[in-house]
Amino acid sequence: MFSIGEFATIARVSVRVLRHYDALGLLPPAAVDPATGYRSYSAAQLARLNRVLALKDLGLTLQQVRAVLDEEVGVQELHGMLRLRRAELTEQVAADTARLRAVEVRLQVIEEEGTMGTQDVIVKDTDPVRVAELSAVAASFEPDHIGPVIQPLYGELYRRLAQAGIQSAGPGVAWYEHVDGGDGEEGEAVRVHAGVVVAAQEQARGGVQVTDRPGVRAATIVHHGPMDGVDATWQVLARWVADSGHRPLGLGGEVYLDYCPEDPADGVTELQIPIAPAAGDRQDRT
Repeated sequence: MFSIGEFATIARVSVRVLRHYDALGLLPPAAVDPATGYRSYSAAQLARLNRVLALKDLGLTLQQVRAVLDEEVGVQELHGMLRLRRAELTEQVAADTARLRAVEVRLQVIEEEGTMGTQDVIVKDTDPVRVAELSAVAASFEPDHIGPVIQPLYGELYRRLAQAGIQSAGPGVAWYEHVDGGDGEEGEAVRVHAGVVVAAQEQARGGVQVTDRPGVRAATIVHHGPMDGVDATWQVLARWVADSGHRPLGLGGEVYLDYCPEDPADGVTELQIPIAPAAGDRQDRT
């Protein structure tokens, strides 16, 4: 038998916690000295305490923990509950990390307003290409909505390409289109196209669409680094288009020049916004 202090040390909890669990009927001591009121605990009680702590970490209230323990949850079921909770927490951490990165990018954009240079913007005529693609709809053009749509699309696209024996003949390309919101108005929803350049003779098969993308005149800029920071570069390009007097022809797209480097910081992506000529704009401008 252990004193309450010894048991607390072994279990790595505080004496206050043990007293609280005793008061709630979650973990009564194995024995109480009638003369002194001192509590004593047995080594066998560690198993119940570990279950209490595990269920509490799952997010259950102590009242709920007691109800679960009274039903004598088995080890395998408890393991399953803990694995599920671990997966939920991992997903939450990933989402919070992405959200924090988005906040950092937004702060960077705000801090650099009026100072971000547009000297790296290049106007050029893009080449027509044949593209194997899959598409899906995102709720809006916001990064938080685009990322969760385009990433699974590429995973599925490359799986289908391999299954169909279709070889890529160039970089990955993505483009975005407003979804008709009704009455001819553009809605917030965006159709996301995830594609990869293929040979001119390739045809649709294996659940993969094949599209001929025409060449266009576009304002372009190269983004260096991971895609979670691309919004700041998009804003530089959009500001150039607005300031130069050109009219954007759609939402634009991306060409992944080095999409999956070993270090995401080494990623290289060209951003493109198709444009109509501005007044006085020379057609041979590059």
